[in-house]
Amino acid sequence: MIVSFLSSCGNLKKATETDKFDYTVEKFADLQVLRYKVHGFDELPLKQKELIYYLSQAALEGRDILFDQNGKYNLIIRRLLEAAYTNYSGDKKDTNYVNMETYLKRVWFSNGIHHHYGCEKFVPGFTPEFFKGVIEKIDPSKLPLEKGQTVAQLCDEIFPVIFDLKVMPKRVNQADGEDLIQTSASNYYEGVTQAEAEDFYNKLKDPKDTTPISYGLNSRLVKENGKVFEKVWKVGGLYSPALEKIVYWLKKAEGVTENDTQKAVISKLIEYYNTGDLKKFDDYCIQWVKDLNSRVDFVNGFTENYGDPLGMKASWESLVNFKDVEATKRTETISANAQWFEDNSPVDKKFKKEEVKGVSAKVITAAILAGDLYPATAIGINLPNANWIRAQHGSKSVTIGNLTDAYNKAAHGNGFFEEFAYSKAEVEMNDKYADITNDLHTDLHECLGHGSGKLLPGTDPNALKAYDSTIEEARADLFGLYYLPDQKLVDLGIIPSADAFKAEYYSFMMNGLMTQLVRIQPGNNVEEAHMRNRQLIARWVLEKGAPEKVVELVKKDGETFVRINDYQKLRNLFGQLLAEIQRIKSEGDYAAARNLVEAYAVKVDPELHKEILSRYEKLNLAPYKGFLNPVYDVTTDKDGKITDVKVSYNEGYAEQMLRYGREYSSLPNRNE
Repeated sequence: MIVSFLSSCGNLKKATETDKFDYTVEKFADLQVLRYKVHGFDELPLKQKELIYYLSQAALEGRDILFDQNGKYNLIIRRLLEAAYTNYSGDKKDTNYVNMETYLKRVWFSNGIHHHYGCEKFVPGFTPEFFKGVIEKIDPSKLPLEKGQTVAQLCDEIFPVIFDLKVMPKRVNQADGEDLIQTSASNYYEGVTQAEAEDFYNKLKDPKDTTPISYGLNSRLVKENGKVFEKVWKVGGLYSPALEKIVYWLKKAEGVTENDTQKAVISKLIEYYNTGDLKKFDDYCIQWVKDLNSRVDFVNGFTENYGDPLGMKASWESLVNFKDVEATKRTETISANAQWFEDNSPVDKKFKKEEVKGVSAKVITAAILAGDLYPATAIGINLPNANWIRAQHGSKSVTIGNLTDAYNKAAHGNGFFEEFAYSKAEVEMNDKYADITNDLHTDLHECLGHGSGKLLPGTDPNALKAYDSTIEEARADLFGLYYLPDQKLVDLGIIPSADAFKAEYYSFMMNGLMTQLVRIQPGNNVEEAHMRNRQLIARWVLEKGAPEKVVELVKKDGETFVRINDYQKLRNLFGQLLAEIQRIKSEGDYAAARNLVEAYAVKVDPELHKEILSRYEKLNLAPYKGFLNPVYDVTTDKDGKITDVKVSYNEGYAEQMLRYGREYSSLPNRNE
């Protein structure tokens, strides 16, 4: 599970005068592209640098997989746009060209033609006639044509996908009462209905199995000639050309590992990719959880299920990183006290873990982002996702320190918090404590929240279906929110004041009730799981606390603000909701999950939305941010042995995306 970062609402660290690193790259549409600095890379031993390099290459080779997972035409469209962009010889000030360039940049950012967060299809600002005219002037050998296909036939096939907003309008549809598979453009199913998919996997599951595989995690479910079956993502199966290259680089990494445990992790991952066997994936996850001593670590594979409307199939992602030794002292303190936090939560005892096992946590420095973590990324991760592995073997939680640092440095002085905060007191509180409390909330969310609680025996891990991601993120967020004011954190020395928590409480409520609406188009509902989670929590406590005016939406000078009148009662409400959401999770209570999400998490107040968008527009900010990767260059001796790895940060956005398209694009246009 991941925790995302709302940069526009972020807490601001003061950039030092000595920090000359340029964190900002460019801004377009509703997006801003940033850089992150790989602090401490130059000081690593050569062997660790070499390991990071090989793992980074393995990460970048998976890029095409995500594009295809996000939509069956995405690779064709991306390559067509890149051909048009690089071969265009007309007036580059022409409005159609400028809008085509922006559209391509959005496709790069979202790994497809749908918004990475809202999931709605982009509206092109250029005409079909202009685009066809550009394409017709290009050498056909440079276009993504099938054998025997003409340019006209390609346009006839692809143009409705790009220009007709009724065709594949949403990548992931979560609307209650609709067939979520047939109304979603994501490429995880072909020819099957939601009912057929659910029936297929329900027949495979054994309620008595205490160590179930993650059914459907690494496959496309298809129906051909009346038969429903899986096309597995593996070497020799679907996505084989990309997976073969990933395995090649993993084998290189296997030769420079820090220890035998890390080598075993990579070996298990290779075995899984070669077979597609989900039991072997579980073996890999268990081995990965046990690797606690390696400085360098990584995620590589089909991991998170947010892109599947049924919450089963996983998008491909990778994160290569190394431990921030000093910052990790904070997370190690938290994880060392995991049992205390579990025992003292407001959750019913029967839903708590009797023994919390293997909770490890660290702050990491990201070295490369890839797949579903690039360009938009998370700031915290807790894996593996399998509940039984968490219970029996534990989990690993990370907070990505150099990314939060980059977000904060880039956001310094943007005026966002000042615009939406109720008073100067909230601004001062934010300036004083928000850096600490935001990081701490992320730590608690990832280190303890996702790892807390248990499913009752016989509960299907997929019982909550489309609502599972929202409920799970709410559970982790609430765990963190509940404990932020606790004296235990002061006693442990990881929070400076008993009042510091108020900064995160205010920021969270302001975000959940108001400011995250800057990410929603007028007239749309909330779709993305993390946004649903935040609105669910904020609107639930607003309603339940209304008789005592615990939290209010108030008017001041004709504008709406959040006012918190009783922080302690707000904590109590967070605790009550945590207890209920853990019950829902533990019992697999689908009806209760549905009722909560549909009642509090989905609908948007149109008048408030209009006001927030108007106020936000004046700030000239981008509500979404993502990152370019650094570039790693190797130096070799006459025998080809790596003698050094250097990191640089000078590559531009289009430059990096086009290079990735040339160097890390091994899949065919169509993957069937």
